[in-house]
Amino acid sequence: MAAAINGVVIVGGGTAGWMTAALLAKVIGPQVRITLIESDEIGIIGVGEATIPPIQHVNAVLGIDEAEFLRETRATIKLAIRFDDWGAIGESYYHTFGAAGRNTAFCSFHHYWNRAKRAGIAGDYWDYDLNYLCAREGKFARIQVDDPLWHLPYAYHFDSGLYGQYLRRYSEARGVERIEGLVEQVARDGESGNVTALIMRDGREITGDLFIDCSGGRGLLIQRQLNVGYEDWGHWLPCDRAMAVPTARHDDTPPYTRSTARSAGWQWRIPLQHRVGNGLVYSSRHLTDDQAADLLLGNLDGEVLAEPRIIPFRTGRARRQWDHNVVAIGLSSGFLEPLESTSIYLIQSAIVRLLHLFPHAGFDDRQIAEYNRQSRIEFETVRDFIILHYHATRRDDSDFWRHVRTMALPDRLADKIALFRATGTLTQDPLDIFMEPSWVQVLMGQGIEPADYHPLADGPTDAELAEQLRQLAAMKREPVPNMPAHDRWLSGFGGAAG
Repeated sequence: MAAAINGVVIVGGGTAGWMTAALLAKVIGPQVRITLIESDEIGIIGVGEATIPPIQHVNAVLGIDEAEFLRETRATIKLAIRFDDWGAIGESYYHTFGAAGRNTAFCSFHHYWNRAKRAGIAGDYWDYDLNYLCAREGKFARIQVDDPLWHLPYAYHFDSGLYGQYLRRYSEARGVERIEGLVEQVARDGESGNVTALIMRDGREITGDLFIDCSGGRGLLIQRQLNVGYEDWGHWLPCDRAMAVPTARHDDTPPYTRSTARSAGWQWRIPLQHRVGNGLVYSSRHLTDDQAADLLLGNLDGEVLAEPRIIPFRTGRARRQWDHNVVAIGLSSGFLEPLESTSIYLIQSAIVRLLHLFPHAGFDDRQIAEYNRQSRIEFETVRDFIILHYHATRRDDSDFWRHVRTMALPDRLADKIALFRATGTLTQDPLDIFMEPSWVQVLMGQGIEPADYHPLADGPTDAELAEQLRQLAAMKREPVPNMPAHDRWLSGFGGAAG
């Protein structure tokens, strides 16, 4: 009979390690001993500062007070990402967390809008999206309503270093033991190949039954010990470096992330309460580090607070994210550039998947296979969504953009684009975290509009459709005038740090 899992050892801190520790401690902590090993000698990447709405599920499970969370992590609200110069230089659109208009049975709103646009009776697509209207006005308030028409989904921008410290305090208060030091050797069982203990540089031996590799790109256990291999996606996503630099905060904090396409990549701007996070994701085959620094520093709109730091990366995923008794979470499991703020979500999702498939009574190959199957599909669908942004461009101003707009696509993505372009139809892939409204906004925001629409959209007359759209736009705008400015809401809610 397989041995029960009594001890979990997490290798590495940061967001991945401490989020893992916090959720395990909350959900199964009384049943297992949880130990986290980290070293102050090893830095963390620490640029994952923007999130998507599922982060609220983590906070809810942990029982975190939102106002306290906002203060402790210097967080701001995120309603959307604004994309500048992606479809073509001079064009902008928003990918919001909301949904435009209102769907009907079997026919999504964008079909009605597409028909109305052809008839010359439609406003801008985003005029029917509450998240966009609030982001554009710099306003926010939590709306508690049952009608999905006024749902205002949101996420956060926060200081990832402060977030890790916050989760560390939470975890240690619930019994997680932190061990400071460096892992020198890894002991493995000669028969099963499972990791049995970690030997620290000072000679201490840390034993466990399940080991979670949160060691970042080093992949201390999943790669260096188990050598599971890596699936490189650089041929689809050629950016391989990031340069990050903080600047002074703005007087007015916009409730959205900004992503601006540059000559060989893109620049991010993430507003926090105490500063603005900035960075450039770029291809080293098209830009030198010096050129990247000139490009980034020449496009900042605030006082620079530190020297830029370079973060090399390799886009792709570990071929097995659970192998033997080791589960890789965070950068050790793979890397996808933060264009759609999925880095922290993929940590969260991996932990939740592990909790669903937790090997309480020992390891079962079927559990491990199912974990890896789901992980692979999730990574691939996020990958495809990010590739879409690059490929759906009309830019022709650099070798970089000429490459990505003409490159061969993964089959699933190519089929998805072709079906939408022809009919306006989008199918939901299993485990894809991005729903239909997200795909529609990026596709149409970057100039891919369908040649046809669903026949149900022909139901109303032109006059009826025009009136329905007018009413929808008015209803979507209705809450906005009474909302406070984003910064005023943070202060009034108690979420602004003193």
